[in-house]
Amino acid sequence: MERQQELDLAGKVVLVTGASRGIGRQAALDFARRGARLVLAARTTETGGTLPGTVHETLTQIEELGAEGIAVPTDLADEAALGGLVAAAVDRFGGVDILVNNAAATAGEFWSTPFLELSRADWLYQFDVNVHAPFTLMQLVTPIMRARGGGRILNVTTGSGEVFRLPEEPPKLEKVGDFSLAVPGYYASKRALDRLGNVLAPELAQWNIAVIGLMPGLVATEIVEWRARESGLDTSVAVPMSVPARVLTYFAACANPMEYSGRLFWAQRELEDLALEPDDAPTVSA
Repeated sequence: MERQQELDLAGKVVLVTGASRGIGRQAALDFARRGARLVLAARTTETGGTLPGTVHETLTQIEELGAEGIAVPTDLADEAALGGLVAAAVDRFGGVDILVNNAAATAGEFWSTPFLELSRADWLYQFDVNVHAPFTLMQLVTPIMRARGGGRILNVTTGSGEVFRLPEEPPKLEKVGDFSLAVPGYYASKRALDRLGNVLAPELAQWNIAVIGLMPGLVATEIVEWRARESGLDTSVAVPMSVPARVLTYFAACANPMEYSGRLFWAQRELEDLALEPDDAPTVSA
């Protein structure tokens, strides 16, 4: 990969799901520093839960950077709520230029539930959030992006054989220490999202809409840190949230996104290969 020129994101409308914390919040801040207008979606609206961060706190942070945005409390498993989210973006900013499908079902007992004990309801919920919500949001924003001359859809996913560029996908580890990695609903649904982006890319390319998948790797998000503490694991190998966030802003701003459309990328590797700096974003003036 050769690094492309990055275009100005000032005034672009970026819809980010899972924006109350983690990669979603960090990406929203990075987009805000570049002058984008943010539509922030997340379920968490009140403090006091196990994990810090709310969608309204993220909004406050981007406004402190001088950027514009709206917070739209959204349950991604609710189809009607997805329609309301996109409608809110259109009502406030006139449309959507960049969709970041970042949210995922990562909280809940199903994360450590063995396969034979996993309920169908929990299995379906993970697909609702991880695949069906991105599918619906992509359907909703495509006509909007088409009318605006194009757009970008960035799907945050997880490990894949193609991402690692090996002839065969490496065997999946069952666990690391006491930290379970056997989460069939999460990995199966994310792999479905990978393939969805891959097969949609040629169709959407005719309207100048790129679909790009990003595997962030092991990232030091709040939920990873919490699970590590609960399991007594060392997270020193986890990369900062700024790593995948910076690669997301690169794909959102690169001059020729079609070079990457329909493909999957690994954040840390691409950051290094493209010589991107996580903190090289200009600060937005108030």
